[in-house]
Amino acid sequence: MTWRMPAETAPQDRIWMAFPPAGYTLGDSAEDADEARSAWAAVAHAVLEFEPVTMVVDPADVAIARTHLSTDIEIVPAPLDDAWMRDIGPTFVHGPGGGVAGVDWVFNGWGQQDWATWDKDALIGRIVLEHAGVEIISSDLVNEGGGIQVDGQGAVLVTETVQLDLGRNPSLTKADVETELRRTLGVDRVIWLPKGLARDSERFGTRGHVDIVAAIPSPGLLLVHDQRDESHPDADVMREVRRALPTDWDIVDLPAPEVLKDDEGWVDYSYVNHLVVNGGVIACSFGDANDARAAAILAEAYPGRKVVSVEARPIFARGGGIHCITQQQPRPL
Repeated sequence: MTWRMPAETAPQDRIWMAFPPAGYTLGDSAEDADEARSAWAAVAHAVLEFEPVTMVVDPADVAIARTHLSTDIEIVPAPLDDAWMRDIGPTFVHGPGGGVAGVDWVFNGWGQQDWATWDKDALIGRIVLEHAGVEIISSDLVNEGGGIQVDGQGAVLVTETVQLDLGRNPSLTKADVETELRRTLGVDRVIWLPKGLARDSERFGTRGHVDIVAAIPSPGLLLVHDQRDESHPDADVMREVRRALPTDWDIVDLPAPEVLKDDEGWVDYSYVNHLVVNGGVIACSFGDANDARAAAILAEAYPGRKVVSVEARPIFARGGGIHCITQQQPRPL
């Protein structure tokens, strides 16, 4: 059986999300909780302009979720630890006959982070696939959707700090990882980047997800995070990353927001962390001078798609962006 993960620009059936449950993402106060729920809901409603949304909601939160979500958004009750659907959910692929299946990776709290819990989230991939009614491809690889970017033509971007993380896959070599990505995603070219952004490499990060560093709007074209302020550590990070990028692809720079810090330190705000939907792009907005410039670059990179910007600072403050909280389910071919 040959599987192939389609490009994120391929026609989609729906977007999957998870509603923030009690815990780290929700925050410590009622105001924090409302901010998180409202931010996730804003992304869901932006997507709803283009295609259906299915939201996994902890059973304890179904009532409060309904006060934030349109009745057009389907709710699937299931216990949750957190709300990063890109990482806890499955990765959808096409089979040789064009049908849809899904890879159920092993999720272990981004490498068994000491602040994370994942006993419930580790089951979400299978729950989503069972609800979607598609074939389940089980994998022993510890991996998250935020750790891969594909072009739909056989290439995938990954980072050494994620797939080779000792907290994730301590016994695996690059060749081992490539073999499993070939089996599950149908790739024949694995492009290894050395790391992710600086804040994402700190204690509360993922240890270097690629979906905040680079995106592939079409085969042979890369959108790459561009931090030009030399005081920010990501200026050095991205120089190192760029040395590992394929020389046969075109590179388009996506400028980093001008803001450099928040209350916790250096930010990892990135316009790379956008979501492609049917006829549209859901872009991150930071109330920043570069928001409009980034939206224009995205519009050019995704011709014929409407760019809709959504305030993403409350999401980034909790550890990720719009791409991180969503997962696309492609249509059958």
